[in-house]
Amino acid sequence: MIAISRPRTNETRLKFVKTEETFPVSYSTLACDALISQVLPQYPIEAVQGCQFWHRGLSDVYIIETAHTAYILRISHHHWRSRSETHFELELLDYLWKREIPVARALRTKDGRLSVDINAPEGTRYAALFTYAPGQVPVGDLDSEQSRTLGATVARLHEVSQQFTTDHDRAPLTLEYLLDRSVEAIAPFLHGRPEDLTFLNTTANQIGSQLADFPKTLPLWSVCWGDPHSGNAHFTPEGDVTLFDFDQCGYGWRIFDIAKFLQVSLQAGLSRRNRDAFVEGYQEVSPLTDWEKYTLPAFTQVAHIWAWAIALGTAQLYDYSRLDRSYFSRQLQQLKRLQARDWQPF
Repeated sequence: MIAISRPRTNETRLKFVKTEETFPVSYSTLACDALISQVLPQYPIEAVQGCQFWHRGLSDVYIIETAHTAYILRISHHHWRSRSETHFELELLDYLWKREIPVARALRTKDGRLSVDINAPEGTRYAALFTYAPGQVPVGDLDSEQSRTLGATVARLHEVSQQFTTDHDRAPLTLEYLLDRSVEAIAPFLHGRPEDLTFLNTTANQIGSQLADFPKTLPLWSVCWGDPHSGNAHFTPEGDVTLFDFDQCGYGWRIFDIAKFLQVSLQAGLSRRNRDAFVEGYQEVSPLTDWEKYTLPAFTQVAHIWAWAIALGTAQLYDYSRLDRSYFSRQLQQLKRLQARDWQPF
């Protein structure tokens, strides 16, 4: 029998959506032929020749091909993003693109909308058609020049987005959202591991105390990408970069984006030289304050805890088999690794 870590309460269990017409579902996979016939004709693009379900993550991603152009069709998950949250991101990307930040933006429909509502069995989901980022994900991960370029581009993004405003709501990337809610989601799975639960709570309390007075003022507080790493950027052979996947974006501290890059890079095994190049590229555009440098290790731990909680949510939806004892041991080991000094850039 496979040992599975289960929460002690029912608070983290998914709720099924019931309708009179269909059997209750928590998540559906939308058919490509229906997307071709019902959603894509609403966009001013050539006739679609191919639609392939490409990736299931926080949203469903499809590759769309016409005779001359490729696009990315992203379908939000009903449980993950509301209309307002979705349009916050789409308007941000439109804003950044108009100010020459290299992002894959959402196209507008023939009648000017940034998304299309889909009446899925579990509830309304939102489709957005994106330009395809030229180039590809760096083979074997980032080299130092690509890291420097990515860091400088994120710094420009933060500077430009300081003036971004929208009528749409999305939770800001505060400590309450990133840390407190994440610990609440993780803790029920550790009730059978009291020492590990104590470590998690102690770590969260220490981080909360250290960052409690961190200011939410410009330029420290801006709009964050939320998930900057090599898997969310394409590079051309000429070295040009295009950013994509802003599904975790929101108003937040700019240092959090740097922390998130370092957290993912450390987990992926990116070299010290190439990690440092990202920070150096960032500071060539926007120098960090001493306070930001001092709190970077704490924000990197926050990034790990937040990513851990998000992964738990998706695993409960369609991949509970991942949540065995070794999974939690790896997550805890990585969190402890982030408390060491040997990886820190300052």
